[in-house]
Amino acid sequence: MELGFIIKVALISSSGALAPGPLTAATAAVGIKHGWKGGLWVSIGHLIVELPLVILIGLGVIAILTNDVVTQTLSLVGGIFLIFFAYLTAKDAINVKSIEASSISKSPLLIGISLSALNPFFIAWWVGIGSPLVMEALRYWGLAGIWILYVAHVWLDFAWLTGLARVTSLSRFSLRIYRILLITLALLVAMFGIDFVYYAFQGNHLLPF
Repeated sequence: MELGFIIKVALISSSGALAPGPLTAATAAVGIKHGWKGGLWVSIGHLIVELPLVILIGLGVIAILTNDVVTQTLSLVGGIFLIFFAYLTAKDAINVKSIEASSISKSPLLIGISLSALNPFFIAWWVGIGSPLVMEALRYWGLAGIWILYVAHVWLDFAWLTGLARVTSLSRFSLRIYRILLITLALLVAMFGIDFVYYAFQGNHLLPF
């Protein structure tokens, strides 16, 4: 079950990490000039904003962990967010024309910090989708679950942003493959969203993990 949870975190995290957005576009542009190191610094900037947010969510979740109504409400909200996020991801995959931004930043670290801290959809993703995952991690491992959850999540950010920067530095990124990947992820995320909603009403999961 614990291994299944880690796999679930990685799959759901992919919906946020790989989705088209300002951070993805900026990283593609950064990669043209700075290569993979630019993507690495963007990832570090993203982590500087994201990790404190996850810890704050975790500390808040601990206080309400035993409340079944809150648990079911978070699962319902998280499920709705996941389904909506899956819809947006699939829509963007169909409509996206290019993942490259029009300008190249001189400070990849600042790009990572600013485009994370100033992105309300990033914060909403963690509040809406991340909270049920944090709650589940706390059930398995207590406070250590926050760190286990975050490691299971953040490696995707580093792998994606660093890899994207490297690929765009070579100017060989395939938009078709990018679209196929996003649509596949959208289907997986929608599946987890339905599972979250089902749990909110039935108290158990449809999926075996």
